[in-house]
Amino acid sequence: MIRPYIIEGGKHIDERGCINFVNDFDMSVINRLYYTEHFSTDVIRAWQAHIVEKRWFLCIEGEFIVKLVKIDDFENPSEKLEVYEFLLKADDPQVLFIPEGFANGFQAKKENSKLMIFSDYAFGINPDDQVRFDKNKWTTWN
Repeated sequence: MIRPYIIEGGKHIDERGCINFVNDFDMSVINRLYYTEHFSTDVIRAWQAHIVEKRWFLCIEGEFIVKLVKIDDFENPSEKLEVYEFLLKADDPQVLFIPEGFANGFQAKKENSKLMIFSDYAFGINPDDQVRFDKNKWTTWN
């Protein structure tokens, strides 16, 4: 099984300002990008799974807690799936890779946080790929 992983980035600061980067993020397979902005830390976006689509998350403002589960059966998933948890921060540039077959959920830890999302599928190309589950199915949210 391919597992989610972090692609580390960095930053360079000098008298001109700061450059944040994730140079090891290969975007050659990216077909779409968008971002979600959370005005409140009470909002939880969970659980959305993709059968074949891969995604990459980059926090561009604030902080997000991201939780992932590998779906064992898209029609009747187990209640006891392993939950992977990541904290993404805009001031610590890194990209989270989410393989196909995973459900994701995320919650802003700071108001007005923004999460940039990259996908290897263009919008509308595979409309049957998305499966949603109840936000409290595998974890509790703070």
